[in-house]
Amino acid sequence: MLGSAADAEDAAQETLLRAWRGFDRFEGRSSVRTWLHQIATNVCLRALEKRVLPAALGAPETHWERPARAADPETRWLGPLPIDPAEAAANRQQVRLAFVAALQHLPARQRAVLLLRDVADLPADDVGKALGMTTIAVNGALLRARKRIAREAPDPAGMSEPDSAVMRAQLQRYVEAFEHADVGALQNVLREDVTLEMPPHATWFAGRDPVLGFLGTHVLRSPGLFTVRPVFPPANGQPTLALYAHGRAHALQVLDFAAGRVRHIHIFLQPSLFPLFRQPVILHAVPDLPS
Repeated sequence: MLGSAADAEDAAQETLLRAWRGFDRFEGRSSVRTWLHQIATNVCLRALEKRVLPAALGAPETHWERPARAADPETRWLGPLPIDPAEAAANRQQVRLAFVAALQHLPARQRAVLLLRDVADLPADDVGKALGMTTIAVNGALLRARKRIAREAPDPAGMSEPDSAVMRAQLQRYVEAFEHADVGALQNVLREDVTLEMPPHATWFAGRDPVLGFLGTHVLRSPGLFTVRPVFPPANGQPTLALYAHGRAHALQVLDFAAGRVRHIHIFLQPSLFPLFRQPVILHAVPDLPS
């Protein structure tokens, strides 16, 4: 709902605090689960601010030889969330970055309706009670939200599962290409329609040639510059890598695979995220990629 792990933690604490203080007024006319969802939704609606990824700010950059452009410092960025793939197996599409980013295009109440119906799986009557809407209004909002999400979020069909042998092999090739600054090897694991986003930079790229051109010119300048380690639990149930430059936290990468190749690269240039994902800020001995 909020697009930020830190904001979600604050909202969860506020929800439980309000529930504790108001429990003597709970009359049992709905389940405790529905009542808690109502409190949580109201907390989120009050705190809601639109969060974005760079692709929402404008067209992709075509001149990859230029340095990345910083965004307005007031921009509120969508953030990754640690989610165990096993816990996300039943609703994998509902936790992917692409889905959460698409949610940001919905009006607040449509967003709440979609999450309460399709993710929390509450009946329409309970959603109506939680949001102060009629059941007919809930169903109408859900229909509009689903149509918008279908336009904004990619179809998950054909995406490789995180535990597949192809995924592991391609992920290992991707890691080695980054560590060895091997743009040619990286080309072999990217789709032609790959995109690259790098919050907090506003600049983003669409297409394999611009992505490789930018990475080869500005990022993968020499072998050994980066040390790359897997992250578990990963972000949004997707393959996630921690990048260290000269042994210090540099960025988290969240990868989206489709048909065995990388379709989206999200590079979060925010070392402050490392503790959230249980990663050291200064690199010591860490495990290799799981087999």
